[in-house]
Amino acid sequence: MTGAETNKKLSAEQREELLGTLKTRFEKNRQRHKGLEWAKVKARLESNAGKLWSLHEMGKKGGGPDGVGQDKKTGEIIFFDCAADSPKGRTSVCYDGEALDSRKEFKPKNSAMDLAAAMGIELLTEEQYRELQTLGEFDTKSSSWVKAPADIRMLGGALFGDRRFGHVFVYHNGAQSYYAGRGFRGSLRV
Repeated sequence: MTGAETNKKLSAEQREELLGTLKTRFEKNRQRHKGLEWAKVKARLESNAGKLWSLHEMGKKGGGPDGVGQDKKTGEIIFFDCAADSPKGRTSVCYDGEALDSRKEFKPKNSAMDLAAAMGIELLTEEQYRELQTLGEFDTKSSSWVKAPADIRMLGGALFGDRRFGHVFVYHNGAQSYYAGRGFRGSLRV
């Protein structure tokens, strides 16, 4: 096992604490995952140590990950960051590494895509972001980068979403931009 793989493993105590947190959140927010049973979710989690590490990272950085559905074909449980606002531990980041490299001054410390990759998760797509917003009211005081289509990104743009005035909006911005109130939300399939 390499050093990087060793770092992506939870101790027994961390694993139990995470499973307890996820179970509590799962039971408190049943409207997010109608038809899912905790026992099935727990069994999938326990058999996927690397995915547990990624969920731990999502939670550690303020994401409040929760199960939001199940892929009917693969049986995978789908988790989204369900914190009320864009996770505080992931704000002030531009969209991706290319955008970060293009900044000549006032560079942020990291990018959304690079942080997500390091955590083993994916940015929500626009479709997933809109799906999340049907499960509650998210990003009422913040905004979150969402995965930009290749044609938009190729032109230097990126997308972000938020909820204002009772509506969900998805906007465009230069990929190199960053703001204290904008982070990103991730998804993970277990």
